[in-house]
Amino acid sequence: MQFTIHTIEDWQEVVDSILPELKHHILLLKGNLGAGKTTFTQFLLKNLGSTDEVNSPTYSIVNEYNTSKGKVYHFDLYRLKNIGEVYDIGIEEYLDNSFLCIIEWPEVYEEELYGLNYHTMSIMNTGENREVSFE
Repeated sequence: MQFTIHTIEDWQEVVDSILPELKHHILLLKGNLGAGKTTFTQFLLKNLGSTDEVNSPTYSIVNEYNTSKGKVYHFDLYRLKNIGEVYDIGIEEYLDNSFLCIIEWPEVYEEELYGLNYHTMSIMNTGENREVSFE
């Protein structure tokens, strides 16, 4: 699926389209700084019934949210330098005990997902718009 985001409200259309297609419990979010990864996550969690305040997990590395469907864990792996650091945060336990794991900057861990089912969303900031693809 492809989307073009012109205004912040357009994220709702993206979420409305993606939610019925969300078949796997892992969602990789790719995009440069400021592309809208956390903004998308805010819209998604609101639509999943979370009343929690959604913030970027840049410094905490993982944030936990409650939804009507279960726990959602939101990761930001940007500051992690190698796969050992990813395992040190206990990512496998989070993956095993969640409704959904949203992973920003997944590149350091992506190879480890071989054989697992997951979705990928890429967001490109073009300056005026955001171009979004979801698989």
